[in-house]
Amino acid sequence: MNVQELSTFQVAALAEIAAAGTLADVETLRIKYIGRNGLLQGIMQDLKTVPPADRPEFGRQANVLKQALGEALDQRRGALQASAAQTGLRLDTTLPGLWRGLGRRHPITCVIEEVARIFSRLGFTVADGPDIETEYHNFDALNTPGDHPSRDIQDTFWLESGELLRTQTSPVQIRVMERQQPPIRIIAPGRCYRRDTTDATHSANFHQVEGLYVDRRVSMADLKGDITFFAREMMGADVKVRFRPHFFPFTEPSVEYDFSCHMCHGRGCRVCKNSGWIEISGAGMVDPRVFKIVGIDAAQFTGYAFGMGVERIAMIKYGIEDIRHLYENDLRFLEQFA
Repeated sequence: MNVQELSTFQVAALAEIAAAGTLADVETLRIKYIGRNGLLQGIMQDLKTVPPADRPEFGRQANVLKQALGEALDQRRGALQASAAQTGLRLDTTLPGLWRGLGRRHPITCVIEEVARIFSRLGFTVADGPDIETEYHNFDALNTPGDHPSRDIQDTFWLESGELLRTQTSPVQIRVMERQQPPIRIIAPGRCYRRDTTDATHSANFHQVEGLYVDRRVSMADLKGDITFFAREMMGADVKVRFRPHFFPFTEPSVEYDFSCHMCHGRGCRVCKNSGWIEISGAGMVDPRVFKIVGIDAAQFTGYAFGMGVERIAMIKYGIEDIRHLYENDLRFLEQFA
């Protein structure tokens, strides 16, 4: 390309820029002409092929071309922006943004929130505690014997420090009673850990909701009434509850409680294994020895405690057959829950 051809090229390029109709067109032309691999870069590389006598003039014209193209692009961009502003096509930063949902509630979260809402109507508040617990809070203060199988390394995740991953959320009850005198009315939802082999109904990592009510003249009748109220609110007004004698180190007397199957209404189906009942968890009156450990006068105060597995409630409520579905993060599964 010679000096005359360079001048002709400039006229054509400026005309094309002036005809650009949108900001996107201007950006396309900028890349075409003065981008890193644009036509102007190729012209500058052609300078070495120009006869020596014409190189000074060619180089001067090339620099004039570069400046003219840059100015023309800036002017056209500015004109288009001004036109858009006049027609109202601009960004109003004072307008509120459009909220885009981050996803759906996980079924475990749904159950925990629903449990908290139900018990809040009975005056319960939510308490929390650490996942890494001491042996004292997880076993000793709960009246668990030193030779109890739950202390074995086959059942509990022990740490080198002598601490452990809590096997239940009951230690939260101990911590609350240590720092607060009755009346106490709390639930303690949280993650727990046990050395269980993972299968359709067991997991080494799971969630529990523990409950504790301590005051003067709290009785087993209070426990039965509150659990029955919870069952009907969570599973439906026609759900029945039954209590069976049992044993736990930290409650006396102790019971296990079952809900009538909400799928077959007690007639028997695969969900309840044709028994008409679904086992939920355990409960009972707080053992006086636990009160003594935490410094509460058992002569003046009584209380009840209960626990339930969140995954078990979720599986029953939503008809989930395998606990592993709750942890596989399969969107086809999770999208079913609002």
